[in-house]
Amino acid sequence: MPSRIEDYALIGDGHTAALVARDGSVDWLCWPRFDSAACFAALLGSPDHGRWLLTPAEGSARVTRRYREGTLILETDYETSTGCVTVVDFMPLRNGWSELIRIVFGKRGSVDMKMEMALRFDYGAAVPWVTQLPDGSGLRAIAGPDMVTLRTPVELVGVNLHTEAHFRVDEGQAVPFTLAYTPSHQALPPAGNARNALAKTENYWREWSGRSTVTGRYADPVQRSVITLKALAYEPTGGIVAAPTTSLPEAIGGTRNWDYRYTWLRDATITLLALMRCGYYDEAGKWRDWLARAIAGSPDQLRIMYGLAGERRLPEWEVPWLPGYENSQPVRIGNQAVDQLQLDVYGEVMNALFVARAGGLPADEASWPIQNSLVDHLSKIWTQPDEGIWEVRGGRQHFTFSKVMAWVAVDRAIKSIERFGVEGPLDEWRTLRARIHDDVCTKAWNPKLQAFTQSYGGNNLDASVLLMSLLGFLPATDPRMRSTIEAIERNLTDGGLVLRYRTEHTADGLPPGEGTFLACSFWMADNLALIGRRDEAHELYGRLLALRNDVGLLAEEYDVVRQRQVGNFPQAFSHVALIHTGLNLMRHEQEMARDAGQPASEAAA
Repeated sequence: MPSRIEDYALIGDGHTAALVARDGSVDWLCWPRFDSAACFAALLGSPDHGRWLLTPAEGSARVTRRYREGTLILETDYETSTGCVTVVDFMPLRNGWSELIRIVFGKRGSVDMKMEMALRFDYGAAVPWVTQLPDGSGLRAIAGPDMVTLRTPVELVGVNLHTEAHFRVDEGQAVPFTLAYTPSHQALPPAGNARNALAKTENYWREWSGRSTVTGRYADPVQRSVITLKALAYEPTGGIVAAPTTSLPEAIGGTRNWDYRYTWLRDATITLLALMRCGYYDEAGKWRDWLARAIAGSPDQLRIMYGLAGERRLPEWEVPWLPGYENSQPVRIGNQAVDQLQLDVYGEVMNALFVARAGGLPADEASWPIQNSLVDHLSKIWTQPDEGIWEVRGGRQHFTFSKVMAWVAVDRAIKSIERFGVEGPLDEWRTLRARIHDDVCTKAWNPKLQAFTQSYGGNNLDASVLLMSLLGFLPATDPRMRSTIEAIERNLTDGGLVLRYRTEHTADGLPPGEGTFLACSFWMADNLALIGRRDEAHELYGRLLALRNDVGLLAEEYDVVRQRQVGNFPQAFSHVALIHTGLNLMRHEQEMARDAGQPASEAAA
């Protein structure tokens, strides 16, 4: 049985990432990059499908853990009856190959430790051939194209297709384990110094974190979320994965299990803006450049998501030999939604590139002709039904949010002409913008519910319409928006947190049942602040912060009945929403302080 989702911490190196449980088990790692076949896949199966356990032999140890401030270096303290050790887990910056390093530091007394490792490739299916390294410093494991080496001064023993070790750590002692990946046709990676690698990794993260411009009462959780986004970025291309995992269920035991190890255009706007708002223009620039490369080509071939390098084919298949997280099946690799029509991505792209230019990133003149073509194509297809932001599999509908984002696409194109002097059919686009706005206000408004609904002429609420006020379609104080916000607050919440929509009422092609969607609850907090209910907005934001795990991470959703995080983890969408809402609430405080003549630093303290 794997740990609870919130019991995991994230480490990474800009190419891939690993999840480390509180009990000292690495249960998920895909080498050589995020979307590759796993080396450790116990998260979706059993220990025999691959994991790496490093923990005290005494099973009753008291555990506390944290990230080193400003870094992605995880420290886990184990207090036992005989002493205390700290296990430090990290992935250093790549030096031509990828490594996962674990160092056990003796802090007090003596502690007997155990290590158990099952290396499995191809999502737990391939058992590698394991041999000793020529110099006796560890082992080498090979399966087809993949090779992993483990170096440590501890004696390793093979037991039933596993590797084990038992050793004692005394006060002041440091025992390293270095696991490295290289393709099997290449030479063995050279041995390195684990403590030097730790120092270099810490220096890198502290320098990077030091560039943050965030101040105020929510600075710490916002910065931790920014570090998480950095960890989810694929360094070679700038693409950011939605999550480093696949098939963690939106409801325990359910079928809503998706592969999120890809880059969604939908994330472009909010991720770009979040990075820039926190002072990270280099990362925002890489993300903008990835976006421009990915969307290049015929506008009618635009995809809603891409691979880490901009790949367009992400075929979905199921893994029959993995039972899934707590028997949540199926386990899916790839994502069939790549072939869906989701009209909102046109708005996401246009808004992202407008935000980038308005935020001060150097203009990319080559991208404007592409944007012009996208808006021209959108003008021909915006009246069509689509699968929408939630990627339903029950047939296309006229989703309200999709039409709103079509309006956003045209609006940002108009603003680009007005603000930056680029060329385009200004009068034609102004007419189109007005037409889409009127269409939404007429067909998406339900007078009986006094709310904008999920789809035209529908009776179902949908939290995505909360973004209408945040995107500038209507002010939150508009009577229709205020009424919609209040309707969602009354009828689309569970335990005070916001659902995407009622899965039992919507023909989305899947069995009902999922947790509350964390990003939607952040959107609600933003809207509460915008309609003057600022104390309630801060209260909701504080509750959402309290749902983070002990190292500040959030999954996609929260199950209020089980009181557990659910969905892929950690989820970029949740952390980006946390960043924006925290910054917005602190900005409101500063504005109020300025209006009252109070120093902003005192209001935000």
